[in-house]
Amino acid sequence: MTTVVLADDEVLLRKALAALLPLEGEVTVLAEAADGRQAVEATLRHRPDVLVVDLEMPGMDGLGTVAEVRRALPEQVVLMLTRHARPGVLRRALKLGVQGFVSKSAEPEHITSVITALHEGKRWIDPDVSALALVDDCPLTERELDVLRATSQGYSVAEIAAQLHLAEGTVRNYHSNAMRKTQTRTRHEAARHAREHDWL
Repeated sequence: MTTVVLADDEVLLRKALAALLPLEGEVTVLAEAADGRQAVEATLRHRPDVLVVDLEMPGMDGLGTVAEVRRALPEQVVLMLTRHARPGVLRRALKLGVQGFVSKSAEPEHITSVITALHEGKRWIDPDVSALALVDDCPLTERELDVLRATSQGYSVAEIAAQLHLAEGTVRNYHSNAMRKTQTRTRHEAARHAREHDWL
């Protein structure tokens, strides 16, 4: 038997999965969460075998949830449900240690089998998710993306430098590189360009 915490802000989908997954006879749902904050609290309280989390949730999204959970529970196994296979998102999730990606349109039987596989130490990325995510034309380095991500969140150069443990001059260099590669005039335009292209 594999225990899970199920986090999704779509009530109907969450309730349906919570009802259907146990019918396969292999999964027990310990708790449900409607947003990222609830997901973190439920995971830390129940310590499930697998955290099943929606990528897109209000407030703290799936990636933020995973990052916070793994700070407290570095070995926590995570299955991410998604409607969109954006290259930047998949890259960031794998960097955070997410072991599985499944489309939200998948049958409950399939989701159950993936949960079981992850609990056994395997990894799984649905073919339709990986196929779309492999179409990656991002010219920016991970560090340039980190700097633009912080820029898009409204942080100043000094704040970004402190946050990423970099010198302010280094942050400006990353901004300049990103502006050149995206053919934009300001760091904010570069960040907007990267977000519009789903690189962040």
